[in-house]
Amino acid sequence: MTNVNKRSGKTMHAEIAGAGFAGLVAAVALRQRGWSVRLHEKGPELRAFGAGIYLWHNGLRVMEGVGVLEDILNGSHTPPTYETWLHNKSVSRETFNGLPWRIMTRQHLHQTLANKARAEGVEVVIDSEVVGADPSGEIRLASGEVKKADLVIGADGVGSKVRDSIGFEQDRWTSVDGLIRLIVPRKKRELGHGEWDNTIDMWNFWPRVQRILYSPCNDDDLYLGLMAPASDPNGSRVPIHLECWVEMFPFLEPVLIEAAKLKTARYDRYETTKLDEWTRGKVALVGDAAHAMCPSLAQGAGCAMVNAYSLAMELEEIPDVEEALRSWEKRMRPLTDRCQAVSGEYTANRSLSKGNQFTSRALEAARYDPTRRVFSW
Repeated sequence: MTNVNKRSGKTMHAEIAGAGFAGLVAAVALRQRGWSVRLHEKGPELRAFGAGIYLWHNGLRVMEGVGVLEDILNGSHTPPTYETWLHNKSVSRETFNGLPWRIMTRQHLHQTLANKARAEGVEVVIDSEVVGADPSGEIRLASGEVKKADLVIGADGVGSKVRDSIGFEQDRWTSVDGLIRLIVPRKKRELGHGEWDNTIDMWNFWPRVQRILYSPCNDDDLYLGLMAPASDPNGSRVPIHLECWVEMFPFLEPVLIEAAKLKTARYDRYETTKLDEWTRGKVALVGDAAHAMCPSLAQGAGCAMVNAYSLAMELEEIPDVEEALRSWEKRMRPLTDRCQAVSGEYTANRSLSKGNQFTSRALEAARYDPTRRVFSW
C-alpha cells in the first residue's frame, strides 16, 4: 500500500485521538485511502468500554466498507423481532420491514476493528493521551510532545480534550434517566418457555419507573440494559439491587442473579452534546466528541462510525483538507442532528414504551448507506 494521496501526490498524515469505534473506523478508512495514520489511546491497551451494541443497516454498511462485515456477522445475532412490553404484557412486535440490524458485544466489534487497523498498518500508540490540539494541524500529548499532521481527528469521547482545548462552542445536558449496561450469560434454559431469541424492551411505570432492554448477542452472551431515573437510589445502584429488579421482572431472575454478581457495573446518565461546528481548520470531531446522543434509537455508535467513514470518503474526493472537512460537515450534519433530536425526544418522553415507535422518521439514520450515499429500505 502506498501512503500517497491519489489526487495531490503528497504523502498525507493523520493523527487521531481516541481508539474507540469512531477512531478505529476513521483510521482504517484513511489508511485504505493512502494516508499514514497514528492512533492514540490513553489507556494501557485497546479495549471496549460498555457491554453490548446494536448495529443497523448504516453501521453494517460501514463494516462492509472497511472489509470486516463477515467477521462482524460471525459472533453476533439478529433477533426475529423487536418486541415491546408494557407492564409485562406485549404491546408491539417490530421487524423494520426487513431493514438489517445486528446485536453483539462491544468487545466483539471493537476487537474486530482493532485487528483490522493493525492489519492495515495503522500505527497504534497506547498510553498516549492527547491533551490538546491546534487547528493548524497539531496535537499535544500528556508527555509534552507535539505531533504535526495534515489532519487531526478528535474521537476522544464526550469529555473530548481535543474539542475543549480548541474552544468549540457547545451545549451539553444530561437526562433524568440513566442505564446500567451489562453482559451476562443467556441462561436460556433457566428462563424457560418464551421467545428468548427476541429483543424484548420491557417497561414498567408502577410502582416505580424501571425498564430492561433484553438483547441476545449470540448463543452465549446477553446484553442487559437496566434503566431507572437517577433519583431512584435502588434502581440506579451498582452493583445492582437484585431484589428491586426481580420484584419488577421476576421472569428474568436467572439472568438478574448473574447481573448482581458484576461488581464493575456502572450507572451512566444519558448525555447529549451539541456543537456549533464540528470542524476548525484541519481538525475534525467525530462521535461523542461532536454529537453525543441519548440511546433511544441505538444510533450513537452507528452515527459516529458513519461520520468517520464518510470523512475518509470526502478527503479522498477533495484534496484540500480544510475544504473537505467543511464539505463533510455540510453533508453529514443534518442527518446526524435529526437523529440526535429524535433520540432526545424519545428519551425525554419515554416514547419507546408505547411500542411501534420505529417509524420512518426514527429509522432515517439507520436506513442510510454511507458507502453509496443513498437511503435504503
